[in-house]
Amino acid sequence: MPETARPLRLLTFSTLYPNPAQPNHGVFVENRLRQLLASGAAESTVLAPIPWFPGRTGGDARAFGQERRHGIAVHHPRFLALPGLGMATNPGALYLAARAELARMVAAGFRFDAIDGHYLFPDGVAAIRLGRDYGVPVVLTARGSDTSQLPHYRLPGRMIRAAIRDAAALIAVSAGLKEGLVAQGAPPEKVTVLRNGVDLGLFRPPADRAAARQASGMVGPTLLSVGHLIERKGHDHIIRALPLLPDHALLILGEGPERAALQALADRLGVAERVRMPGVQPHAALAAYYGAADLLVLASAREGWANVLLEAMACGTPVLSSPAWGAREAVAAPEAGLVMTETTPETIAAGVRAVAARATDRSATRRYAEAFGWEATTEGQLALFRRVIAARPPAATARPSNSAA
Repeated sequence: MPETARPLRLLTFSTLYPNPAQPNHGVFVENRLRQLLASGAAESTVLAPIPWFPGRTGGDARAFGQERRHGIAVHHPRFLALPGLGMATNPGALYLAARAELARMVAAGFRFDAIDGHYLFPDGVAAIRLGRDYGVPVVLTARGSDTSQLPHYRLPGRMIRAAIRDAAALIAVSAGLKEGLVAQGAPPEKVTVLRNGVDLGLFRPPADRAAARQASGMVGPTLLSVGHLIERKGHDHIIRALPLLPDHALLILGEGPERAALQALADRLGVAERVRMPGVQPHAALAAYYGAADLLVLASAREGWANVLLEAMACGTPVLSSPAWGAREAVAAPEAGLVMTETTPETIAAGVRAVAARATDRSATRRYAEAFGWEATTEGQLALFRRVIAARPPAATARPSNSAA
C-alpha cells in the first residue's frame, strides 16, 4: 500500500482505559478510539499501564497483561504507585513501565507514526518522554481535572505546563477546557476543540419505556445520577434536594469510597427509602436506565465534557446539569434540559421542577441529541494527526533513540 494511502498508525497511551478488572474505567477514551478506528483511516494499539503497589492498589491480577477489546490490542503493564507520593513519583514510574513494554512491542514489529495521549498528568508527561524516545509527535487530550485542578499543585503544575509546551498538538473536549489550557500557557492555535460524541445506536429510547421502568424498579418520578461515588461528582447535593422533592426517588449508578457516607446522609435526612445505589453497571446497560428515568441530574463540581449528558438525551431523557465545563455546550436548547448557575440542593430542586414544568416531548430530546454523533470528532482527529505527522522531521518511524535503550 502506498505510504499516502495506508491508515495512520497510532499508539494510544493512557492509564484511563478499561481493563478486565475495571471494564468501565476510562470507557470514554475507548469509545472515541473505537469511532476513530471504525473510519478505516487509522489503526491503533493501546498501551494502558495500571498503577500497582503490593497489598494496596491494583491487586486484581486480571488487570495486568494483554487483551483484545472490540478488536483492539491492549497492553496493561503495571507501574509502581507509591501511596502518598504519587504526584512526585507516578510520572517517572509510569514512563519506565511504559518504556519497557513499548520496547517489547517494537521489538515484535509494532510501528507507529504518532502517540495519541489522554490526560495530562501523569499520562501526558510520560507520553511526551516516549515521543521523544521514538521521534514521533505526541497529541495530548485534556480531560478535566488535569487542567482545572492538578496544575495548582507545584510539581504537577510544572510538569503539566512542560507537557503542554512539548506536545505537537492539544485536544480539548470542550471550549471551556480550551480556555483552561490557554490559561496554563497553551497557544490558542495549538488547541483543537473536539467534543465527545454519543453512540446513537447504543443509546436510544427504549422500545417499551414502561417495561424498562419496571425492570429497573422505578416507580413514580425518578431522578438518575451516574458516576463514581466520589465527592467531586456531587451525588450528596442530589440526596440533600430530596426533602424538597417529596414525590421523587433517586437512583445512583456507580461505586466508590463515598458509598457509606451517601447512605448515611440519606438515612439522616429521612429519604433512604427513596434512594437506591445498585452499584456500577456495564456501559451497554446504561441505556435502559437512562431511557426509564424522568431526569438525569449531573451535580459534578468539575468535568471536561460529561458524556452522561449526551447519553441520557440520546435515550430521550432531559438533563439537569451543574455549570461544569462543557455543560452549556451540550445542553443548549430547552428540549435538552437545563444548566444551573450553581449547584446546591435548592437549585437542584428548582431545576427539577422547572424541567418537569416544560413537559418536553422525549422524542424532541432524542432529536436534539442526534446532532452529537461522532463523525465531526473523527474527521477532526484524522485531520489533526495527519497534520502533525506531516510536520515532523524525516526519520524512521517508531524506532527508539539511544535514550530509550
